[in-house]
Amino acid sequence: MFKGKRALVTGAGRGIGRAIAIELVKQGAHVIALSRTIEHLVTLKIEVPSIETVSVDVGDWKQTETIVKELGPIDLLVNNAGIGVLHEVGNVTEEECDNVFAINVKAVINISQIVAKGMKERGTGGSIVNISSQAALVALHLHAVYCASKAALDQITKVMALELGPSKIRVNSVNPTVVLTDMGKMAWGEEGVAREAKSKIPLGKFCEPEDVVKAVIFLLSEDAGMITGAQLPIDGGYTIH
Repeated sequence: MFKGKRALVTGAGRGIGRAIAIELVKQGAHVIALSRTIEHLVTLKIEVPSIETVSVDVGDWKQTETIVKELGPIDLLVNNAGIGVLHEVGNVTEEECDNVFAINVKAVINISQIVAKGMKERGTGGSIVNISSQAALVALHLHAVYCASKAALDQITKVMALELGPSKIRVNSVNPTVVLTDMGKMAWGEEGVAREAKSKIPLGKFCEPEDVVKAVIFLLSEDAGMITGAQLPIDGGYTIH
């Protein structure tokens, strides 16, 4: 599907990002996997030797800018890197706000505008998918900063779609419900919490990484050639309440 395409995936060392990177390779893309954690990239390279791995903290604007500019042309971009903190309003710290927004919002702007600049200069278009969350669409207890960051990400997605559309660059977000990656387990791994959350999902189950992967691959592909600026819930119906 993506033969001859170059794809960049952030936060690709584990979880959803790793699964997306591996599937893109299976679909014929040359994949560049970004992660802060070298150990995760080492195991990814062993699993899929054709993947190009790059270690960078995307929260560091200048370092990331320098590295991404040296990666060469990118046709497909998946902004997956993300972090979260859990605190009630009243206990949120400035440092936590800065860290979450640096990864979930600023890094997306930084990387996307570098990649989009190259897409525009080549005149061949491209596709960008941002990994957002149901937290962008509904309020979740203890998730004030995370909800705010993902809502900002969705609005960035829409503005990027508006501005980049004339250059044949499509930009969309996917908004999964709970996915039991390491980050998902932090908030929803406890049995009682998980049971309560699932009770609010009409399909009665959490999201699997593969559910997200399939949606991302679709949005990156020409099958979604008329879709841009969309927020695609992958939530089993959670956000229809």
